Amino acid sequence: MEWKGLHEEADKTDIGSALKKAESDPGSKDALYILALSYLNIHKNKQAGDIFDKILSLDPDAYEAAWGRAEVLRRQHKAKESEEIISGILKAHPRFAPANITLASIRYTQLDFRAAARFASRVFGLTRQEVDDGSLVRAYVIYGLAKGMLAHYGGPLSKTIDGLASAPPLKRAEKLRPDDAIVLFGVGSYYLLAPVVAGKDLDKAEKYLKDAVVSDPLFVDAFVRLAQVYKAKGDSDKYREYMDRALAVDPESELALDIDSGACRFVCPAGRD
Repeated sequence: MEWKGLHEEADKTDIGSALKKAESDPGSKDALYILALSYLNIHKNKQAGDIFDKILSLDPDAYEAAWGRAEVLRRQHKAKESEEIISGILKAHPRFAPANITLASIRYTQLDFRAAARFASRVFGLTRQEVDDGSLVRAYVIYGLAKGMLAHYGGPLSKTIDGLASAPPLKRAEKLRPDDAIVLFGVGSYYLLAPVVAGKDLDKAEKYLKDAVVSDPLFVDAFVRLAQVYKAKGDSDKYREYMDRALAVDPESELALDIDSGACRFVCPAGRD
């Protein structure tokens, strides 16, 4: 399969059209792959996993479908099983962008922010002929947020080097896809979590994160960060409302559980300065 073109097509194909195409040609791996990606885009992870499994039954060597299965496992919080599949894919196909993004995401939730940034940077180090815009913006967002976390937890040198490296990739992502939910989330999170001297702005954070959840009503992490905006603004009712919405969608969300418990490994910002 020519995965780059299929990812690009899936990003502009609604689920109804993807279903119709797959039903009209049930033996087409390309049509099935687009359908599985379309399911991923609307958070129908089980359905996506079933389609990826069907592709693998047709072609056990379809590493793109194996990645899809690993991405589904990651979303189901089965990081170990996901990583086992991804590691095998990357040994054979180290420049396969989606696999690098999935592993970067796993490392981020494991609080290994340096590794998350490293795997994300592999993606935007690819040529434009090797990576689709959707994968590229995800890589930019993960990298930017990971660098921000490194700056938060690091010493003076890290706060300078990693802190300065946080915003530029988010701006690149916004230039590519300003209305993409993942981009809105990334930029909004930056305005929420950045120190005042680096541009912290709760009003901008609220705007970007509200736009993110409107764009993607099942985007759990965006609900969590938006809840934090309201907490920082002193609105405990809205904090509870949005946090409950996040947990209703995904009761096992690492970010939601961490923030709501007060552990704050993924950072709980202060209120208005």
